[in-house]
Amino acid sequence: MDFRQHLIIAAKGAVVGGTMLVPGVSGGTMCILLGIYDRLIHAVSTFFHSKRANFLLLFWFCLGALGGMLLLAKPLLQVMELFPRPAGFFFMGAVAGSIPMTFQKAEVRSFHWSIPVYVVVGAVIVWALAKLPAMDQMEGGGMEQVLMLVVAGVVAAVALVLPGISVSYLLLVLGLYGPTIQAIDQLNIPFLLPLGLGLALGIIATTKLLEHLMQAHPRGTYLVILGFVAASIPTIFPGVPAGLEWIVCALTLLAGFGVVYKVSHLE
Repeated sequence: MDFRQHLIIAAKGAVVGGTMLVPGVSGGTMCILLGIYDRLIHAVSTFFHSKRANFLLLFWFCLGALGGMLLLAKPLLQVMELFPRPAGFFFMGAVAGSIPMTFQKAEVRSFHWSIPVYVVVGAVIVWALAKLPAMDQMEGGGMEQVLMLVVAGVVAAVALVLPGISVSYLLLVLGLYGPTIQAIDQLNIPFLLPLGLGLALGIIATTKLLEHLMQAHPRGTYLVILGFVAASIPTIFPGVPAGLEWIVCALTLLAGFGVVYKVSHLE
């Protein structure tokens, strides 16, 4: 690839990195929409077959993604602090907006008893993740916190690889969304390093498995994702609005749904 192609890959990485900071926006889905998903999966799963080409592709993509995160981290943090409830309703709408695309990917032609079973499995996964201890419940910054960050990175790696699951949503469920955005904004290396290590380990461990599942069992895989996405909506409910805030929250809910629904159907 020439330098221009590298810049295009970096630009696509910046779009993915910046948008996946928003809970509900799937990094995998954005990669599909930008036409780079298959190349990234192939580069990871066959890395040692063509080391130089795969390394350059992943390097430029990750460089762009990091730049996109750094650009958007501070504005997102400020919006969440100034307008927590409208922002929460926007995130709920964004999560709901990905449901039609996920169901379409499942390619359900007729009803079968296994369909609700797969959906329930996805919902149970969300319930289990929500039971994990949140960062704000952990004391100190010792080894327990480091291990928690590594585990969170491994879990979030699935969302990076699999379309339909939002990395930011997983971090939100784990109580790590706010701290991660803040760490990116402040370049908090002791926080970001174990999280990044977990992401790398998770991507390496899950890429081939997820690629196989999506190719061999697409319906079951996407129905599990559907259950995951649908069950995630109540877990990020920010509370009941008061007064005129109802109107603002309703508009942000519709805006979040509309943006993600529209983007997901550009494919």
